[in-house]
Amino acid sequence: MEGGRKIAYRTVGLLLLLAWVGSGVATAAQDGPVDAGAAGAVDVAATPAPVIGAAREIMTRVFELLAEYGLKVIGAVLIVLVGRWVAKLLSGLVGRVLARAKLDPTLVPFLENLSYTGMLVFVAVAALDQVGVETASFIAVLGAAGLAVGLALQGSLANFASGVLLLVFKPFRVGDFVEVGDAKGKVQAIQIFNTVLNSPDNVRIIVPNGQVTGGSIRNYTVNSTRRIDLVVSVSYDDDLRKARRVIETVLAADPRILADPAPIVAVSEMADSSMDFIVRPWVKTTDYWDVYWDLTEKLKVAMDEHGLTIPFPQQEIYIKTDTPAAALKSA
Repeated sequence: MEGGRKIAYRTVGLLLLLAWVGSGVATAAQDGPVDAGAAGAVDVAATPAPVIGAAREIMTRVFELLAEYGLKVIGAVLIVLVGRWVAKLLSGLVGRVLARAKLDPTLVPFLENLSYTGMLVFVAVAALDQVGVETASFIAVLGAAGLAVGLALQGSLANFASGVLLLVFKPFRVGDFVEVGDAKGKVQAIQIFNTVLNSPDNVRIIVPNGQVTGGSIRNYTVNSTRRIDLVVSVSYDDDLRKARRVIETVLAADPRILADPAPIVAVSEMADSSMDFIVRPWVKTTDYWDVYWDLTEKLKVAMDEHGLTIPFPQQEIYIKTDTPAAALKSA
């Protein structure tokens, strides 16, 4: 970096010197030919006049160009140097602000580099405009190229934009168990273009971010508590009050079931062959599946121990016939 600055400073100094000398020579040339007596030791008699005139015209033109464009080149160089410094300063500031905002570590360096690149493009356009290059057509070409690339990569750009949204708004984090579209699993990584899941049977699932944000997202671990929904059926011949007491006793015996909110035990339906209770206790999210499986087993064992019946679906069939019942029995 220091070497580049030294080269830039020397270039600027040389251009300033040439511009100053050029302006002096151009002024002298416009004032008329130099007096030979005043020139002293310079002997122009031995040199043909046409050659001296042509050389003088070339040098005058060169110095005029230096005087005209030298300051523009110097200005362009200064714009590039100062612009790079300001772009680096501002992009670093953006990175620090995003880090303090506790943005995802994957997104912070990406946005910092993106902002730095965007500011460098602006600096380059400003430098070209200082030199005298027509930047309107240049910007139009860049815009057309950007449009063509955007149309060609619209799917990838949609996934990219969705990845940025996921990292900014964070509907889920690494380690959460989620359902996105048709995929369900534990989040392993949130990348710029894809989200990586591991299914419960340890299958790696890669979902494009566009599909993640384009549909509903179910996050099963973001909340600290969950409700278990069970249905317990008893026979029409069983005592409903007894069945309720058995279910409530099983729930009260499990310390993992939360007292607040209180569990719900209620008769929900008179089904075709049973009376159905809904059983809805609340547990910590980390205990959900363990309590679900244990509770299903304990309820079945308790119902059997207290003589309650969990009926199978059954139907009563009546046959209407003109044949006497005695004949049917003998048959």
